[in-house]
Amino acid sequence: MNKIIVLLFILTGFTELEVKSDQIITRQGQTSFFSYTSVENIEAKNNQVLSIIDLSKHKIAVSMLMNAFVFKKSLMHEHFNESYIESDLYPKATFEGKIIDFDPLATGTQIKIIKGDLTIHGITKEVEIKTTIENNNGNYLLTGDFEATVKDFDIKIPPILAPNIAKTISITFRFEYQPYEK
Repeated sequence: MNKIIVLLFILTGFTELEVKSDQIITRQGQTSFFSYTSVENIEAKNNQVLSIIDLSKHKIAVSMLMNAFVFKKSLMHEHFNESYIESDLYPKATFEGKIIDFDPLATGTQIKIIKGDLTIHGITKEVEIKTTIENNNGNYLLTGDFEATVKDFDIKIPPILAPNIAKTISITFRFEYQPYEK
């Protein structure tokens, strides 16, 4: 009986190692957003985005600190974090989803849809994102863009400023993945 228990622990340990080798990670993914306004365009970039893909399950997770976005003007950064996104209350944005019909062994370029839950400002919405996935000998590059509506994430804009801020924000991303190592 004890030998069976020891054997189960050993097999479980090997299974966990196998799962870990199926994961790839980026710790410096890039996400940016752009908003056209009649007064001044709003644009920011975040180069500290964490993302992990489980190749065997086709699952992806993304996490980023909202105050890591860099703006051309410090006043925009301040307004974004204090007045709109309220990064002291909602410090992170996250995404958890699944890459539909993804073949991690296929080399070259695949155009795939990622379905999942995007959480910004404490509000979670289901989204579908068209994504380009490049596999160059096990080095994966994932890029894409999508639009998010300010209203969907309960981001309050003062009425006096509402005409100067776009209702929809364009978001782009670029993630270069490496094998996951503890």
